[in-house]
Amino acid sequence: MASDRKLSPKERVKVGVIGAGWFASRRHMPDLQSNPFAELTCFCRRDSAARETLSNKFSIPWEQTYEDWQAMLDEEDIDAVLIATPNALHFEQAKAALERGLHVLIEKPMTVLSEHAEELVELANSSNLQLGVALNPPFWAHCHKVRRALQLPEMGDLESASIYWTGSAEYVFGRTPAPEVLTGVVQPTMYRSDPVLNGGGYCIDGGSHIISELLWLTGLKAKRVSALMDTSPTDMRALLSIELENGAMASLNFMGDSQFPTRRVRSIFGTSKGQVTIISHEFETSIMVHGQEHQKFKEADLVPVPGPARNFVDAILGKANLFSSGEHGAHVVEVVEAAYASAESGRVVEL
Repeated sequence: MASDRKLSPKERVKVGVIGAGWFASRRHMPDLQSNPFAELTCFCRRDSAARETLSNKFSIPWEQTYEDWQAMLDEEDIDAVLIATPNALHFEQAKAALERGLHVLIEKPMTVLSEHAEELVELANSSNLQLGVALNPPFWAHCHKVRRALQLPEMGDLESASIYWTGSAEYVFGRTPAPEVLTGVVQPTMYRSDPVLNGGGYCIDGGSHIISELLWLTGLKAKRVSALMDTSPTDMRALLSIELENGAMASLNFMGDSQFPTRRVRSIFGTSKGQVTIISHEFETSIMVHGQEHQKFKEADLVPVPGPARNFVDAILGKANLFSSGEHGAHVVEVVEAAYASAESGRVVEL
């Protein structure tokens, strides 16, 4: 039961969660509860035992917890929803929330199909509602600094980009046992092992973040996409070649089943007058402009930027713009969709 009144900056945004699971319980829900301008009012979780655990952890009365997300939307007086369900469910739930006049923040990927993502963007824009997507790069401080640097006239035009990212995510795909210790209030479900619920394999999962990094940092749209995958749609390794709208060429190489004990990260953005390099999971960053002194820093050296839930609430209250908008999320889905189409057909896909 959404309210049609305007919120004043002093009011608290009432938020409900659809899909209160492992990730939402360790990131988004604590962030909402620690925000003086937000109120975590209710949540939906089908598993009754997990629902009771979450109810106790976040001090939300049992009667404000739901097995049925539609019942929650119908019965609760809220202003916004956070959606963190399996990927294939995002579209129906987000559309229903937007049609009720609610602001929406969706975990990545925004949707499985690009046409659904575009429909959500149009619906949010026509209703003057905030629609955000929780992709990682727009919420990392080093990415904000790199994005600003790449827009500087003295950097020149982007000519090329290369992003390499490997890690082990096999356990969330049900391929290996989960680690003995996992942060979060409840354990993860293995929906990623089902390519229908997940919308694919690792490319749509961790790969969405890598695609977001390319598009968000450069501010450019993808024009053509070519992809190789180990298997499709149950991929764990992918190599994408992307032509950006300005003619720059980018390569994205990522894998989710690496046996190396830690993540390996390397991103290079080459411009006509400089270069940006990001290495290691500490995001050791170097910004170089030809003829000038290099800037060097790590993520930990920078003032953190607000996370997805806080930025979402700030946007609802008119205090900030969304870092990761529905438009950005929709373009990431478009590239992911093109990557799978290319991997299956062996052809370059035009966007």
